[in-house]
Amino acid sequence: MNEVLDVGALRLLQAIRDRGTLTAAGEALGVSQPAVSQHVRRLERRLGTSLLVRSGRTVRLTEAGEVLARHGESVSAALRAATAEVAALTGLRSGVVRLAAFPSANATLVPRALARLRAEHPGLTVRLEEVEPPESLALVRQGAADVALAFTYPGVELGRGEDDLAGLTVLPLLEDPTLLAVPAGHPLATAEHPRLRDAAEERWIAGCPRCRGHLLAAGQDEGFVPDVVLATDDHSALLGLVAAELGVALLPGLVAPVARGRDDVVLRSVLGVTARTVQAVTSPELLGVPAVAALLEAVRASAQESAASAA
Repeated sequence: MNEVLDVGALRLLQAIRDRGTLTAAGEALGVSQPAVSQHVRRLERRLGTSLLVRSGRTVRLTEAGEVLARHGESVSAALRAATAEVAALTGLRSGVVRLAAFPSANATLVPRALARLRAEHPGLTVRLEEVEPPESLALVRQGAADVALAFTYPGVELGRGEDDLAGLTVLPLLEDPTLLAVPAGHPLATAEHPRLRDAAEERWIAGCPRCRGHLLAAGQDEGFVPDVVLATDDHSALLGLVAAELGVALLPGLVAPVARGRDDVVLRSVLGVTARTVQAVTSPELLGVPAVAALLEAVRASAQESAASAA
């Protein structure tokens, strides 16, 4: 039995439990779906018991699989604690810290933070992965990321449920305003005190699933259902679609510095739409790790700069 189980196997079962499919679990761990299937079959043969129950495209863990995944969390916590103690001794002369961040944070907030970190700690390496919440939270829980940047809108949970945040520390960073992007020359580009409902008859371009949900909820509060005709997670593509007069869109304030370099798109603050809260998420065991603490401090400083520029 001792030769069968290792940290990688436990993390694999955690990923399967959290993601619900072998493909998604493999993507989270950087391995292929066939490799995940092969690893699970090998574990089942050696343990002499089934670990998965398949139902169509999704899978769930058996009772034995749940036991292993649960113990995997304890093992991951112990490893993080050991890493924390060693890192506290070695300082910041070298080391790697892993950051998972969503696209609009990667447009402005993250580059400033990483530049600051490199200037202050040139020996520290940052591994950056672009991931939307709540998937980024799972990476921290699984020990695949040290810090995740995430966001949520009023009335929307940061994770899918309490389990997503169990054992994690959430640190508020800033309130990020939501702006309306319209083509230059559009009537709303120069309207006084525009409201979201003023764009009720427009065609809309939606962003990520969580952003799209915010658009639909805001529209409902304003008394209309947005006519979403296009969707893209790429903010550069979104701005290009708006500039081509194919629709209007809501845009995070973090992307505003990039958008304001264009003369074919106008960003407006509008009444009837709320800001989102941007947060850093990590494991409490990692707060004392110098590399993680340095990254969090750089992120906080960058967030303060973003908040000041939006004021």
